[in-house]
Amino acid sequence: MLLLKGDLGVGKTTFSKFIICSLYKLGNLTEPSSITSPTFPIMLSYELENYEIHHYDLYRIKSLKELDELDFFENIQNSITLIEWPELLINLPFKNKHYLINFDIFSETKRVINIKYFEK
Repeated sequence: MLLLKGDLGVGKTTFSKFIICSLYKLGNLTEPSSITSPTFPIMLSYELENYEIHHYDLYRIKSLKELDELDFFENIQNSITLIEWPELLINLPFKNKHYLINFDIFSETKRVINIKYFEK
């Protein structure tokens, strides 16, 4: 699970596209023709041979109850999950290993990315 945190326009979706395309290439699969931000559908899924990739945008989600209604906690099991706007989740005691990736704007064309790994 990758929690992608940063301001609007910092590159969270671009980073997600890179990860998704890289996983398809690793599996020698044809990349999806379109990888977009899941801002309006909240979650987009991509199927690989042995697992799924779930790409979430939680910008409009205001409570854990809303997440539960989306089957979020079920979906993160046995999948690769990319989560934009994860603020609602950051302090939850996940059982899953996960990364918190903070994006900051350094300049118009450069970003500073800090990655923290959590085992539990």
